[in-house]
Amino acid sequence: MKKTKAMFFLIGIWVFFHGVSWALDLGMITGGRKGTYFQFGLNMMELGKQYGFNLSVYNSRGSVENVYAVYKRPRTQMGIVQSDVLAFVVKVKTNKTLKRIARKTKMVFPLYNEEIHLLGNGQILSFDDLEGKRVAIGKEGSGTFLTSMLLFEVSGVKPMKTVAVGTEQALEHLKNGEIDAMFYVAGFPVKLFSESISGSKGLGLVPITNKSITEFYPVAKIPANTYSWQPEKVDTVAVKAVLVSFDFRRNNCDYVGRFAAMVYDNLDWLKQNGHPKWK
Repeated sequence: MKKTKAMFFLIGIWVFFHGVSWALDLGMITGGRKGTYFQFGLNMMELGKQYGFNLSVYNSRGSVENVYAVYKRPRTQMGIVQSDVLAFVVKVKTNKTLKRIARKTKMVFPLYNEEIHLLGNGQILSFDDLEGKRVAIGKEGSGTFLTSMLLFEVSGVKPMKTVAVGTEQALEHLKNGEIDAMFYVAGFPVKLFSESISGSKGLGLVPITNKSITEFYPVAKIPANTYSWQPEKVDTVAVKAVLVSFDFRRNNCDYVGRFAAMVYDNLDWLKQNGHPKWK
């Protein structure tokens, strides 16, 4: 007993003079390893090291996976999703469990805007022209997929056929005349559109100015010459990429709050050292 007391006494003296640095373990689910979400996660991981946060960054296959992950995946207190994903789940999805999760998911920190690109053949001149057409809406479970479905739900526009494929495959379908238009939700400039489209293909960005949509989403513009084949600005709408958590995780609430405050206080560092979208 005396030896035990002596040991704790010595430990107490050492802590008093030297201090102890405790790292706070947090996890964040993001997106594909080549995507902006994952890069943002790595930027926050690097920043967190300087302030005692041990952040693990996980890649994922899409926004729906991220919503589930912050609810029940171990050591995953935060996730990055599009701001309209939760609205999509509550408004469109029929899964009762997912609806309940969405209602209890809270925003921790807003990140950046992602513009909605609508690329069409020469016959598609406005969003409303998608009525009765063939449209690629993104891979199922992706942010583009969810946003596309919500756009149709909000606007009441009904395409003849929706094709759930990835953006590269969708662009090939569009070039081959197999579809009439495609969606891609991403901050401009989109690398795929910069490298894989030329003016000779007859494709163009289509304005999204439908009244119901612009009342639901913030309006945005894709500036002229963002792409070499796009001479004029294009009116569209945008979604916000946001950092979220689940409000049942009360034991981690303080840690997540402190983490968000750290991000806010160090935005200048992130702008200088992180992904260009931090600007």
